[in-house]
Amino acid sequence: MKRITIFFLLSILFLPACSNKTGKGDNTSTDWSIFRGDTSLSAYTKASLPDDPVLLWTFKSGAYTKSSPVVYDRVAYWSDRRGRIFGVNLEGEQVFEYALHTAVDANPMVYDSVLYIGRIDGYLSAVSLTTGELLWNFETFGQIAASPNRMTFEGREAIIVGSYDHWLYCIDSRDGTEIARFASGYYINGAVAQSDNYIVYGGCDGWLRVIDSSAGMQTDSMQVASYIPASPAISGDWCYVADYSGNLYEVRLDRGRIVSSGILIGSQDENGSFVSVPAVSERMVYVISDDRNIYALNRKDGSIAWKYLLKGNTGESSPVIANDKLLACTRSGIVSIHDAKTGNLLWEYDTGEQILASPAVINGYFYVLTFRGTLFCFGAAER
Repeated sequence: MKRITIFFLLSILFLPACSNKTGKGDNTSTDWSIFRGDTSLSAYTKASLPDDPVLLWTFKSGAYTKSSPVVYDRVAYWSDRRGRIFGVNLEGEQVFEYALHTAVDANPMVYDSVLYIGRIDGYLSAVSLTTGELLWNFETFGQIAASPNRMTFEGREAIIVGSYDHWLYCIDSRDGTEIARFASGYYINGAVAQSDNYIVYGGCDGWLRVIDSSAGMQTDSMQVASYIPASPAISGDWCYVADYSGNLYEVRLDRGRIVSSGILIGSQDENGSFVSVPAVSERMVYVISDDRNIYALNRKDGSIAWKYLLKGNTGESSPVIANDKLLACTRSGIVSIHDAKTGNLLWEYDTGEQILASPAVINGYFYVLTFRGTLFCFGAAER
């Protein structure tokens, strides 16, 4: 579709899901330590997928989970809905476990051998992967549903996370003390994306906000047509974010200010909402819609390069760009790899279980975690 550079603001729809990287990653190593791969949440990596992947192993945790896996030092980590944190190495052996003894729906993040994770009871917990000990808890007053992010905030190493108590928190990573907080008009369901000194995040009040981390203040905001259920993604000076009514926005940032905005895909019908996070490469942006299509759009002119109809219900999983390929998962349990340029299907696998999580990619391997708590590890066939 043609890009719409000026759009009318619509009524904000408070629906049940919110009710009572520079953008290019260089992940060619053994880490995918944050949701979407890097702090800009671009889900772009130069790591290569196997040409003809095979299932190497599965690990069954035995409990439901909404968590997406992260990978740190060749170990995959996630939490189940009971609050048990698992760590499984590249050979499929469990090497870490910790029990939070409370329900968890959020994605973890690992930084400097510490795992940070939000909980349904409103706490953000920091757990040492070296000692297996709880380092600190930080209390909010609402559910934490998304992954934390990290950055230097006012000169301190900070963990950034939003809560259903309508606040975005910046927390000292060392001792769990509060550095700053910023108000939202409603729940914060997604993670923040960050680039340079700026944080960008959306809320269930239908506003996209920008914060200058060096100055410790909000610098700009923009209202969209409906609530923002997921996270934005950043590439350079450009931010991409989707709302629940089916609009995909392109927002240009300049020193913490929103200098222009437009709609790449406009709301067309009630089945076309977006609950997944866009994936952004240097030239393209990819997003999965509830109309069951993957859309690939040219960033230069906003045109649709291709779209691909997926099998079954798409759900909440978000795509990942691995070099010249696109990896996608669906609620119906299908994992597929596509040529990122043409959309052609290159490989497909049916897990037989629902997938809500986004995949994790390291060089030569990728991980898929199902709602039933089964971790699938794919790689190249042994020769």
